Amino acid sequence: MGWSCVVACAVAFFLMLNKVSALTSDIFAAGKSDKEILDNLLKNSRYDKRLLPPVDDPEFCCGLTSPNDSLAQNKVGYSSLRPRSHNRGVLTVNVSVLLLSLASPDESSLKYEVEFLLQQQWYDPRLRYSNQSHYDFLNAIHHHEDIWLPDTYFIMHGDFKDPIIPMHFALRIYRNGTINYLMRRHLILSCQGRLNIFPFDDPLCSFALESISYEQSAITYVWKNDEDTLRKSPSLTTLNAYLIQNQTIPCPIKASWRGNYSCLKVDLIFTRDRAFYFTTVFIPGIILVTSSFITFWLEWNAVPARSMIGVTTMLNFFTTSNGFRSTLPVVSNLTAMNVWDGVCMCFIYASLLEFVCVNYVGRKRPLHNVVYRPGENPVTQGDKKRDSTGAADLVTCTACTGAPGPCTHTTNNGGVSEPCFVQVRKKEPPHPIRVAKTIDVIARITFPTAYAVFLIFFFIHYKAFS
Repeated sequence: MGWSCVVACAVAFFLMLNKVSALTSDIFAAGKSDKEILDNLLKNSRYDKRLLPPVDDPEFCCGLTSPNDSLAQNKVGYSSLRPRSHNRGVLTVNVSVLLLSLASPDESSLKYEVEFLLQQQWYDPRLRYSNQSHYDFLNAIHHHEDIWLPDTYFIMHGDFKDPIIPMHFALRIYRNGTINYLMRRHLILSCQGRLNIFPFDDPLCSFALESISYEQSAITYVWKNDEDTLRKSPSLTTLNAYLIQNQTIPCPIKASWRGNYSCLKVDLIFTRDRAFYFTTVFIPGIILVTSSFITFWLEWNAVPARSMIGVTTMLNFFTTSNGFRSTLPVVSNLTAMNVWDGVCMCFIYASLLEFVCVNYVGRKRPLHNVVYRPGENPVTQGDKKRDSTGAADLVTCTACTGAPGPCTHTTNNGGVSEPCFVQVRKKEPPHPIRVAKTIDVIARITFPTAYAVFLIFFFIHYKAFS
């Protein structure tokens, strides 16, 4: 009876051992899904997502290297009694960014929308699994709440276009414990531009990412493969956003009240569509200013035509300028645009004043010759006239030629004695119409030349074609 009990117990123990062995060896069986493998890897007795991955801790649990390792999870005190090393090492998170789309609401805006894929890759030895599995990687998208993930957050940006949750992402775990975490993000960046040379500036958009809770002594972010520029998707789309340069750099070292945190920075340098501004601002302005110069080739007395051209060009320029400025940010340092609008309005207004001046001069009455009587001093009168109107000619009486004094005798004209006149005739001044036409001729040369010089200086100084 005693031997029979011993045999029965031995058989029962053998059957139980075979059952447990069959269960544990089935972890990596071909029929098992990656979800079941992850369930075993992420059991509370083996894995604690609150702890950083132990990069340099050989004493820490290192995943399921063989099917028999799952037996250890049933041992009492496996995770709590096993010695732990305090030298966990610095976790390195490799970061890569793939641009998907770039957009700007309008040409004059300093806000740009950037959509990209953010890839983070790190090593967690607790999640290694055996090569006996036919899975090259485990899809852990449904286990993301049970796995330690970097608490990466974005700084130096404007806003998120879409809510953070739900968020498109992918999470893969490879055999050697490498974890690949991929997120799709859509940022609205607040950029910096040199508005003093707008619209010839190149806006700079920057954003950075860092860990919000782990200092650099625990986590270090590095650009994957030492990439110095962002990768662009083959299907990259752009809308009013013209990326000319980008760079990926570590954040400048600076003191922070939070502490020393690892940080990576992305700089995106855009350029504006200068053809848009030339066709909507500069070319219409040039046409309006040069149209105001047409009045110099019209007759000086063509009042309706010249006044209509001057007033119309002035009003059209005001309308065009105000319509464009309504789309610009309300700032005080739009130096280039202020110079452009101010000079163009001055030229249009000056051409209008030139018309007024020409019309006024042309309508003046011409001066006539002046005759003096014998009691007046012709030389003095001539000097006075010379002072005000120019040179004068003195004509004396022929009968008194050579006399030492002024002519005082009288002439007998039909029995009537009349004093002999001494005439002072002023040289005939330029006719007012001739003066008005001369002003027009001078304006035809000076106004277009001065405006051409301004255009050359303006576009070279503000690097419009660089």
